[in-house]
Amino acid sequence: MRVNWKTYNPGEFFDELISSPGYARKPARRLASYLRSLTHEELLEKKTAAELAIKTMGISFTVYSDAGNIDREWPFDIIPRVIAQKEWDQTNRGLKQRLRALNCFIHDIYNDQKVFKDKLIPRELILNSGNFRKQCVGVKPKFDVWAHICGTDLIKDTDGKFYVLEDNLRVPSGVSYMLENRRVTKRVFPELFENYYDIQPVTEYPAQLLETLSAISPRKLDSPEVVVLTPGIFNSAYFEHSYLAQRMGAELVEGGDLVVEKDKVFMRTIDGLSQVDVIYRRIDDLFLDPEAFNKDSVLGVSGLFKSWLKGNVALANAPGAGVADDKIIYTYVPEIIKYYLDEDPILPNVPSFLCVDRKQRQHVLQNLDKLVIKPANESGGYGMLIGPQASKKELAEFARRIKADPRNYMAQPLIALSTVPVLGERVVEPRHVDLRPFVLQADKSYVTAGGLTRVAMVKGSYVVNSSQGGGSKDTWIIGDN
Repeated sequence: MRVNWKTYNPGEFFDELISSPGYARKPARRLASYLRSLTHEELLEKKTAAELAIKTMGISFTVYSDAGNIDREWPFDIIPRVIAQKEWDQTNRGLKQRLRALNCFIHDIYNDQKVFKDKLIPRELILNSGNFRKQCVGVKPKFDVWAHICGTDLIKDTDGKFYVLEDNLRVPSGVSYMLENRRVTKRVFPELFENYYDIQPVTEYPAQLLETLSAISPRKLDSPEVVVLTPGIFNSAYFEHSYLAQRMGAELVEGGDLVVEKDKVFMRTIDGLSQVDVIYRRIDDLFLDPEAFNKDSVLGVSGLFKSWLKGNVALANAPGAGVADDKIIYTYVPEIIKYYLDEDPILPNVPSFLCVDRKQRQHVLQNLDKLVIKPANESGGYGMLIGPQASKKELAEFARRIKADPRNYMAQPLIALSTVPVLGERVVEPRHVDLRPFVLQADKSYVTAGGLTRVAMVKGSYVVNSSQGGGSKDTWIIGDN
């Protein structure tokens, strides 16, 4: 039995590989033809080979559960996702534009606060944000950049166009899995990389990340001391922390490996103390420094924040950058782009409703069963409600939460997420996807060629997060020829 694209049925959803029964979209025609040339048994053999490669390569992630922390092998579907180069060029520009504007906004919030004076955004929305750090007021980081690494979540609706679902500006994760997805795909489908055309590489990301981090070093050195600060081996993203440190040739450190003396940060080594210039921190703001934030934190470094304030060490992302990570602030990003850059947004937002606004809140409460409700500062798909799939009890509970704390909630229509094929046990079937490209900014900007495609592995599900049963795919940006 072979793949039959005539019986592949995404229903009313926009499918990114098949345009109509039996017909592939132009950029994916060669891939569709190749998949049709293999028997289902041959595809399953390649799936088994991918699972073995993932196990051998040690690609894993940690799930927190009531039973404790569980290490799982990375869930992966072998059929690549294809995006045309022409479409991606436009998306690339939109992602750079968005991060530029967000960095202007963050810098303004902590300095001139023109955005308040011009009444673009209500002052209380920012000051009441869980990610606003009053300790950062007056700070001017190098290049006026606060968010050096951003993971922007994109989705496609029935019109086949990309929309921004949210921005992740605190400690965005997943790029290591994007890189490993490509390595696994090359092992499973070497013939495709030999015979396909113009698949854009992703392997340069670690070098680009190191260049971005080195650029913000306070000391002008050819090779600044860059370290990756991790909470430790039990963190769900520890695989990524160690992976990126290794790929950049940087040291992976925990809080106990660093010490602050005379407002400078040093790393303990067998040869003594070595001054640190840049810290790529994978620890939330509040745990960075017990002197400045959470006094009970054992993950951070005492005196680190003061060292950053004095300009003796660079932190990426900067403390306080998460103020633009708030899903309430997300709704203002199109206006933020126009305000700071005097440009129209290249990438549109998903239509959204603010529960803090009385009229919009009333609409949300009357239409809970039709909307997706999101808390302002959760991530990973936690704490949200998918109205069309919720019980009456869940709807009533969220109505109560919204009324009790309207500032903490926003709502969006349930987007008809685009689909891509995944390999099932018997047939190839459509599943919903999103995409997380990674954007870097310092003195230069970079965008990954594609990103981490996350896919819902359960039929009909919109849940793509790996922590909640989702999987991933390799993402191909290819030329149109």
